[in-house]
Amino acid sequence: MALQATMYHLQVALSDVDRGVYEALDLRLARHPSESMRYLLTRALAYCLLYQEGIAFTRGLAEADEPALWVRSLQGDLQLWCDIGNPAPERLHRASKACPRVVIFTHQDLEFIQRQAQGKVIHRGDQIEVHTLPVPFLDALERGTERNTRWELVRSDAQLYATLNGKVIEAPLTSGTLR
Repeated sequence: MALQATMYHLQVALSDVDRGVYEALDLRLARHPSESMRYLLTRALAYCLLYQEGIAFTRGLAEADEPALWVRSLQGDLQLWCDIGNPAPERLHRASKACPRVVIFTHQDLEFIQRQAQGKVIHRGDQIEVHTLPVPFLDALERGTERNTRWELVRSDAQLYATLNGKVIEAPLTSGTLR
């Protein structure tokens, strides 16, 4: 018998001071049986921190050729490709050729991601954005996140603040490029 996805409902009060984005987001995420909670939380945070008109979760793990998140224009053209974790250099090469903006959200160290790409052919590798979330931040977020949860998420001066159940969790958001 195949395992079913677990549904999560996140209500997020987003204040992205760095980008001037203030939204109330109502997210419903399906956690694939093979997906770790850390991966699911990174997907949710990426959605919030990249939020713009047209952003959408894709079929993700169920469809290998799709990113975790994307933004398409009204004509259907890809505008943003967002992968989670440590995507293969070949995948990033294809994504960068197909889309003008490629972003990675990961809990890996930025230098580790950069070393993985070193010496590989990656189209516009110097323009691929990499954002790293500290593991202790994700672990604390996991402890406070239930299947139906409210978050207050603030980004200010590349610092993240998440409030869950009255408790504030804070961490730096380290950003750079693939090269």
